Amino acid sequence: MRFFAALFLSVLAAAIAYGAICPASAADDSPAYGPQLQGFDYPWPVSHFAFTSQGETLDMAYMDVKPATPNGKTAVLLHGKNFCAATWQDTIKVLSEKGYRVIAPDQIGFCKSTKPAHYQFTFQQLAGNTRALLASLGIGRVTMIGHSTGGMLGMRYALMYPDALDQLVLVDPIGLEDWKAKGEPWQSVDVWYQQELKVSADGIRAYERSTYYAGNWQPGYERWVQMLAGLNRGPGHEIVAWNSALLYDMIYTQPVFYEFEKISVPVLLMIGDKDTTAIGKNFAPPEVRATLGNYPALGKAAAARIPHAQLVEFPDLGHAPQIQAPDEFHKALLDGLRN
Repeated sequence: MRFFAALFLSVLAAAIAYGAICPASAADDSPAYGPQLQGFDYPWPVSHFAFTSQGETLDMAYMDVKPATPNGKTAVLLHGKNFCAATWQDTIKVLSEKGYRVIAPDQIGFCKSTKPAHYQFTFQQLAGNTRALLASLGIGRVTMIGHSTGGMLGMRYALMYPDALDQLVLVDPIGLEDWKAKGEPWQSVDVWYQQELKVSADGIRAYERSTYYAGNWQPGYERWVQMLAGLNRGPGHEIVAWNSALLYDMIYTQPVFYEFEKISVPVLLMIGDKDTTAIGKNFAPPEVRATLGNYPALGKAAAARIPHAQLVEFPDLGHAPQIQAPDEFHKALLDGLRN
């Protein structure tokens, strides 16, 4: 453990020496949040699941929203890489009003949960952590809804625990292609770390406008920009960037793409056709980059391979249809949920 702590500190020291760490300037009065998103309010009370994994004592934050009139079902919402449990707020409200108990966790390494200095991030591990959280709450079978990276996690969960799912909903999941196999070059965790240290509100906003919202922008989206930017300008921005780098490496090196045919649970696949997300696309040569993130084609191909899949497409929406067009998205979601 001391070796890993020393290694982590040496990486941070090197980053400082080369001027890579860019804390907010004194003139920047935008919010700065703690390493577990302290200071950023969630729409419902946050609970905590304490457990030990890989020799680390960890804290997994989650919201547990119980309906006024239960329908006997539980929905588990899995957030994406640049999202948190709070970004599901509209979906939580809609599902709760329909009688679902809703569990919305922040995965380890994200948002209000622990950011370990060293942790072997795998989708299997995150699925196991989620399974343990649900077991601690006495919850068995669930409807699982995964967005973006949460979609990759949801698929892995379905492959590991098929008897624990009534249905899997995938909202613009990443991992519908293997970027490495298509020619996108590998990057070390150190390279990812240097990139993440430079994250800014302006960069987040520009990326989200083009990819998440298909070139559109609404004032309400700024809350989610500042959520991420506040983490990266806060006192724990180094450990936040380090965890982000480890997670990017997990996403790139652990494809679920080759196992679609093994997913046995019913799947509702919801795709914003204006989405162009591809992890690490900026590192790819131009000729490769042009082939990545073609969601209309990727969605259709995935639906054809997943045995019990229903495809719903949103022609004018991007990577986050639940935020960009909540009424349209939630109508399609409720129509596609199994009763």
